[in-house]
Amino acid sequence: MQRTIRLPPTRQTAMRSYDQYCPGARALDIVGRRWTLLIVRELMAVPKRYTDLLAGLPGIGPNVLAARLQEMEAFGLLQRRTLPPPAASTVYELTELGQGLIPVIRDLRRWGTNFLGPPTKRDRVQVPWLVGAMMGAFRPGAARGVRETYEFRIDGLVFQIHVDDGTVDIGFGSACDPDLRISTDKETLAALISRQLSPSQAVRSGKAQLEGDRDVAERCVEILGLPVPVAQPG
Repeated sequence: MQRTIRLPPTRQTAMRSYDQYCPGARALDIVGRRWTLLIVRELMAVPKRYTDLLAGLPGIGPNVLAARLQEMEAFGLLQRRTLPPPAASTVYELTELGQGLIPVIRDLRRWGTNFLGPPTKRDRVQVPWLVGAMMGAFRPGAARGVRETYEFRIDGLVFQIHVDDGTVDIGFGSACDPDLRISTDKETLAALISRQLSPSQAVRSGKAQLEGDRDVAERCVEILGLPVPVAQPG
């Protein structure tokens, strides 16, 4: 049975509402506040401590993060849990209701790749966000008939992307006999997926090391690289 989530009474006056009897408007009442969906993004894969969330959301103030977490807990989107010893630390994790936003994040990420383009000087860059960009930019058509595994070693983080005839999956840790291994830093990876740098240029400049066929590297960028950005208003 589907349950109805109402705005917590103690917050109805403090939070702005569209006051529209529409599920879309009601959803935006809850998740339309700044940082809320990004907190969901941070909790999609694993539960995290408050300090982990703070590190993964540069630009958010500690008081704002605490307030958003409190609101999201009141809405039933997340819950706190104490890990067993020896960790014994408190983590935040998505509830079943909160996990319902994961497809929303994935669709937003896919749509947002049209506007991403290369990073600007003001943009912060983190490896998990680049992984999200590649997954959002995935082209099923370009991957049709392709069965390959790409391993990435980026600033100490190792992950693998598996392409299987128009589908894609991601795993963490080393891959067994990958078709391509890319070792580089996050800035170079951002330049590769935004097509500011080709794999060959990255290797020649010493910014990346490739193990595998250059044609596979070019195909990897074609399958996971960002589209040409939509024109921005001038």
